Amino acid sequence: MLANCNLISCNFTNVALINLRPRFPFQTQTRSIQFLPLLPQKSCSAVTNRFPFHNKGGPLICHSVMNSENSDKDEVLEGEGTQKEERDWTTSILLFVFWGAVIYYVFFLTPDQTPSRDTYFLKKLLNLNGEDGFRMNQVLISLWYIMGLWPLVYSMLLLPTGRSSKSKVPVWPFLVLSCFGGAYALLPYFVLWRPPPPPVEETELDKWPLNFLDSRLTAGVSLAAGLGLVLYAGLANGADWREFYQYVRESKFIHVTSLDFSLLSAFAPFWVYNDMTSRKWYDKGSWLLPISLVPFLGPLMYLVLRPSLSQMHVSESLISSGKK
Repeated sequence: MLANCNLISCNFTNVALINLRPRFPFQTQTRSIQFLPLLPQKSCSAVTNRFPFHNKGGPLICHSVMNSENSDKDEVLEGEGTQKEERDWTTSILLFVFWGAVIYYVFFLTPDQTPSRDTYFLKKLLNLNGEDGFRMNQVLISLWYIMGLWPLVYSMLLLPTGRSSKSKVPVWPFLVLSCFGGAYALLPYFVLWRPPPPPVEETELDKWPLNFLDSRLTAGVSLAAGLGLVLYAGLANGADWREFYQYVRESKFIHVTSLDFSLLSAFAPFWVYNDMTSRKWYDKGSWLLPISLVPFLGPLMYLVLRPSLSQMHVSESLISSGKK
């Protein structure tokens, strides 16, 4: 039996009062209907599918979160929040497939015509062989030392703004492995990465490694070293470049290293964008995104010009004190 119930139509702004009390008492079997608080007109369409007995064109009963004690626990809001937090695995799956294809290519499809020469080149680059009068390719030497700087560049981009808070997978093991495996070791972390990054405590900024990786001095020295290596390769004559191209076609070691450099250069602009937005510097630093497309030097340019985390904490504290 329904008594003095107000029904509201979401198609009209006026509230119609209908007296549903019967004139004569009678007995009937009715469904138990739970009446819910009233909701403003704009939210009615979002909850119409929650009532299985709703007829088209009939009155709607809507939820309300205004002036409600339990508004934080409203089912509609909780449902929407859950949908937003659900992870889209498409990107991770594509990255995993891409990583698997790259690994398969590296082990089975890359050229391997000169294994003995590759061993000799590796020993020469590691300074394990004495001076024997052989002149190493100038472009290859430059590429070798640039690959040694890439892990430092990615460490400055991924710590701390590239950390993963939801997957609870630490980034530092992958950064350590990247010193030996390059992009082939970093790609699994890209698959498992789930933003946003965890908050950074102010005490962490003065401790290693954040105080080293977030320093402009570190970025400036890396940029100067990178410019020197690029200039060293650029000054190589045409014979060195033709010889290096022949090495890429024949040598597994040099072919895999060149592919590693290309992969690191391709993924770096995304992490520049991620770091930029995490530092809330996109409005001022967006012009650096096209520059980050320049292999190796572009990301280093961003690392030199970006604001430090300590400056961000100071500015945020000033803003909060001003509001108070």
